[in-house]
Amino acid sequence: MKKTPKGKYAWTVTVGEKGQIVIPRQARQIFGIEPGDSLILLGDDKRGIAIPPKNTFAELAARVFTEDTE
Repeated sequence: MKKTPKGKYAWTVTVGEKGQIVIPRQARQIFGIEPGDSLILLGDDKRGIAIPPKNTFAELAARVFTEDTE
């Protein structure tokens, strides 16, 4: 069996009747996801669905809204 590259993870989740998924405990711990946190769900028809770390969007938005437009 191949060794998993450091910092790379894969989990499986089940979609419930209401369309909800449970994020595995290990994933929540690694990425610091706490109850009540808001997450961003990104989707692409060809590449699939991604849930980036919660600080990713905040950092991107901060750069977009604070960059000098000159």
